[in-house]
Amino acid sequence: MLAQLLNALIPRRGYRVVPDLAYGGDPRQRLDLYIPNGLTRPAPVVLYFYGGSWQWGSKAAYRFLGQALASAGIVVGVADYRLYPQVKYPAFVEDGAAALRFMRGHIATYGGNPQALFPAGHSAGAYIAVLLAADRRYLSDAERASIAGIIGIAGPYDFLPLKDTALIDIFGGDNVPETQPINYVDRKLAPMLIAYGNSDKTVHPRNSRRLMKQLQAFGSEVDLREYDGIGHIAIIVSLASWFRWRTPLREDIVRFVKDKQRNNLDLSSRTEWTPHLLRG
Repeated sequence: MLAQLLNALIPRRGYRVVPDLAYGGDPRQRLDLYIPNGLTRPAPVVLYFYGGSWQWGSKAAYRFLGQALASAGIVVGVADYRLYPQVKYPAFVEDGAAALRFMRGHIATYGGNPQALFPAGHSAGAYIAVLLAADRRYLSDAERASIAGIIGIAGPYDFLPLKDTALIDIFGGDNVPETQPINYVDRKLAPMLIAYGNSDKTVHPRNSRRLMKQLQAFGSEVDLREYDGIGHIAIIVSLASWFRWRTPLREDIVRFVKDKQRNNLDLSSRTEWTPHLLRG
C-alpha cells in the first residue's frame, strides 16, 4: 500500500522506463531501467537491489527510487532476484552478479556508462551489493573494475548469530561466518557510501559502523552518512519526492555517484589496469 501511494505521486516526466529486461532465465531474473531524457554523454549507472529479508519484494514498487536518481541524470536499474523459499544463500547474490554482468554488457545501448557501475541496495539489497564488490567468487576482475562505487543503505553486514528460523534456513545455520559481507573485506575496495538511520530497529546501526571500520582498516574510501531519528523504512522512503525533506539521502547518493564516476573514468582513461593494482 505504501509503495502504491508513493508511486502514484511520482512524476512521469523527464525519463523513460524500459521494463522487464531479462538477465537470466528465471521469471524473477528481470530488471527495469529508468533512463533520463536528453542524455548527451554516457551516464553513470546505479543497479539497485531492494530489501525484504531475502523473502519478498518487487521491482514494481520502486518507481519512486528510479525517478529520484534518473531526474539527476543517472541511469537506474531496479532488479528483481530469486527469493526464499525458492532459493537460499548464495543464489540471490549470484542473481545480483548476473544482473550486474547484464548491465555491464548492455547498458551502453541505453545511454549508460559500463565503466561507471554502482551496485546499490537497501537492507537485504545492500547485503547483495556489498558482497558483489567484496567476495571474489561472484565477479571477474574485469567486472569488478567497472564498479566505480558501492552504495549500502541500512544494510546487514555483520549480523550473527541468527535467531529467526527463516533466516537460519536461508543461511544454512545460525552462525555461519562465510555468509557475512564484513568477512570478505580483506583488501582495498571501490569507494563506498554507507547510509543509515540511527533509529533503525530492524538492522542495527552497528552493522554500518563496523563495516566502515573494516573498510578503513584496509585503506578503502568510505563516506558514512548517519541520519538522526530515521528508521529502517523511512530512510528509503525519503528518496520519494514528497518525503525528501526527511533526509539528504538523494543528494548524498547523487554527489557520490557523480564524483566517483569521474574518478573511475580518469583512472581507466590513463592506463590499462586491473582491480588488484588499484583496489588493494
